[in-house]
Parts: sequence; C-alpha cells; structure tokens
Amino acid sequence: MSAPPPSTGLPGTIITQPPPPTTTRESRIATHSHIKGLGLADDGTAMESSQGFVGQRSAREALGLHLSLLKQGRYSGRPLLLVGPPGTGKTALAIALGQELGQRVPFCPLVASEVFSGEVKKTEVLSSCFRRAIGLRIKETKEVYEGEVTELTPSEAENPLSGYGKTISHVIVGLKTVKGTKQLRLDPSVYEAIQKERVVVGDVIYIEANTGAVKRVGRSDAYASEYDLEAEEYVPLPKGDVHKRKELVQDVTLHDLDMANARPQGGQDIMSVMGQLVKGGRTEVTDKLRQEINKVVDKYIEQGVAELVPGVLFIDEVHMLDMECFTYLNRALESPMSPYVVFASNRGVCTIRGTEYDGAMGEGIRSPHGIPVDLLDRCMIVKTEPYSRNEIRTVLETRCRVESINVAPAALDKLADEGEASSLRYALQLLTPAAILCKTAGRTEVTVEDVSELGDLFLDTKRSTGILKELDAAAKKY
Repeated sequence: MSAPPPSTGLPGTIITQPPPPTTTRESRIATHSHIKGLGLADDGTAMESSQGFVGQRSAREALGLHLSLLKQGRYSGRPLLLVGPPGTGKTALAIALGQELGQRVPFCPLVASEVFSGEVKKTEVLSSCFRRAIGLRIKETKEVYEGEVTELTPSEAENPLSGYGKTISHVIVGLKTVKGTKQLRLDPSVYEAIQKERVVVGDVIYIEANTGAVKRVGRSDAYASEYDLEAEEYVPLPKGDVHKRKELVQDVTLHDLDMANARPQGGQDIMSVMGQLVKGGRTEVTDKLRQEINKVVDKYIEQGVAELVPGVLFIDEVHMLDMECFTYLNRALESPMSPYVVFASNRGVCTIRGTEYDGAMGEGIRSPHGIPVDLLDRCMIVKTEPYSRNEIRTVLETRCRVESINVAPAALDKLADEGEASSLRYALQLLTPAAILCKTAGRTEVTVEDVSELGDLFLDTKRSTGILKELDAAAKKY
C-alpha cells in the first residue's frame, strides 16, 4: 500500500502538513497548577489525596469510569455534565481528565461566553473548537538521509541574471553514521533550509529525500565536553546506513488543517505580507472546505496512513450558551467525528438564554442548569459536593507547596476556618497577600496575625452581602 503523495500547497490541494512546532516555555503558576490527574488507585477507587486532587471522591471515580470508556473509544457523542456549587472543583476535574489522557490527546477548554464574537458566527466558534479537540496522527514512511555532518561546502557560480555577484550552484554535504559515510550533492534550496536550521559541522541532521526538508536533531555527542552547563543537546551518532527509510509520526488537529487550507496563499512581496498582517482577524472556514478535508482524512484512515484521535472539548459555564448554540450541539454530537464533550454548570433551574420572550408570561423556557431538556437527556451528570474543613486545609497545604509559601500550622488552621465559613476560593486568595505581609514584616513564615490583618483589609462574599443588607434595611427605615 503506497502512502499518499505529500501536499505541495498549490491551489486545489489539501494541505496535510502540521504547522511548525512552537517553542515550549515553562508555564506560570496558575489556579490549577497542582492538578496532575484524577488521583485514582489501580482498582479505580479515588484516594483521599493524590496527584494534587483532594476530596470529590465520588465525582473522581465517575470520571475514572468515563476515562476507561474514552480509552476504549466507546463514548463519542455522549457528553458529560459536571454540576455543583461554585468552587467545588468542576474545572479541576475536567483538567485532570485531560491530564490523564496525556499530552498527545487534544484538550480544548472553552468558556461559553467566548462563543459570542463580533467577528465570526457563534456556530463557527463552536465548530472550530470541535475541530481543535479532534486529533489526527499521521504516520509516514519516508526516505531520509541521516547522519553527522562532516562536510558542508557550498559551491558558487556566476549569477546568470546579473553580471555582478555570485550565486550558489549546489552544496556538498558529507554525512557519517556508525556504519559508514556518504557525500551528497544537493540543490541550492536545500542549502537554504540548512542555513535556516543553523546547521554546522558536527551536528546530527536528517534530510527528507522527497521534499528536501532539513531537520536538525542535535549536536553529536562526540563533541560533548565535561562542563556542568551545556548550551547544546547532544545526541548519539545514528546507526545503520546514511540512506534509510524512517517512519515519522506527526500529531495535528483538524482545526490546524482547516486553518492551513483557509488562509489565502498570497505573494511573498512586502505588500502581500503587510496585507496579511493587517487583515489578521479570525478566519471563517466554509463547510465545503471542511467536507473536502474530511474526505481526505477518511481516505488516509482507510489506507492506514492516519489515525483519528478524539480529544476532549470542555465547555465551562454552559448555561451561558443560547438556544442556537444548543441546537448546533445536538447535531454536532451526532457526528461520527465528534470529540468527547464535557460541560460544567453551577446553576439550578434557570431560563435558557435566547428564549426570554417564549413561554408563559414571557418568562422564557426554564430548564435544569439552563440546558434544554433534549440536550440534557443526552448527558451523563456528575455531581460535585462542597469541601469539608479538613479537605480545605489539605488543599491549602498543597497550594502552599506549589507557591513555595511557608505557613505556620495555626495560620493554616485559621485559613481553613475562613474557607469553611466563606469559600475555598477566598481562603486560597489570601495565601499570596499573606506571604507579602510576612515578607514586609521581615518574617519567613506566615502567622495568624497576617491572616487576621487580611481579614480587616478584604471582605469575603458573605460579609459584603451582610453589609449591603444592613445598608438596605437602614435606607428603608428612614
């Protein structure tokens, strides 16, 4: 079975190459930095505290069962709905589910209010998010030349278009492996690719025979020194022959393919480049283009060249969507190329957006969690419970380790009391200001006095509501 020919990027062809990888940077400490997984034992039961997760044992076990169904590929089109009061870990559960699936499975988080944009339609935003959550793993067997660069000699010739200057006619590249060496005479375009990768003698590279693409793997370990700090990544000398067949695996989402084919292929002159920069808004992809891409993807899957990897689409605050969006979700969930969808809502019975003028007395259609009954009937619902005081204290200890804050046990107890009386979020928000007060006072450990001082500086939701009620009652009295 022959693999499909590589795309040339010309009009009328479907681009199947993923975009170049972006430079990964260490992420900053965020709200859910401590969440590493669901914290389940081998038998599927939830441990009291594991992988950064505390409490919510029933919900975690339910998501663990859901996870096993996902891995078996038996859960497409059946959304999961997380319901519970604010601050009970619904978003954390969805993030933990994405962590359990691994880095190579797409995870697309979305807040429902992001759907309402002035640039593109609501259904287009939802459709692009669905495509972001569906991965395509392309396996290609290519002929490559791989080895350590022993020679890199460009050959110059007179420029035929001008009497001044010279141009590169070809480049001689010597490659060495454990088994032998080989000298290649390559086109000037390959030399440009070598320059872009900043390849020098001693680097390990591979060159694709069909496309001429050059990839720098790293520096040969023969050049490794004994310094403690090394600026280079050293790799061993490749085994086998210089010319070989190599299987390459590329992970790309359907949204990446949509964007690669939707962008106009303009010229390379300065006016074309500036025009693309000025127009840089969000591109709306037509259904016709998506259908053409789906046909190519289906053909690749039938040939065994590609594998579909359904990911997770997480829609938080789903009650903010309107009736048009819910109608689109009903259709999209029935598609054979649907990802796994997780909803979250902290509302009870409320009016569905977009139906404010429907129903009796113009109150709109009221439904549990603000979701239409026909979509709610598709969902498997998981409930989250408020945290107990001991669980709040354990979460605070975990966040102290993540944020490198030293807190005295008595201060931690007072913060846990604040979390129980008000909310877990309020207690977590006091951690960093308490550390700043502690540092200002010249101490290395947060004390009870720091927490008490913050209680005078900041109000929690319940105290603020009480003050407003007192002011309202006083105003009515007079």
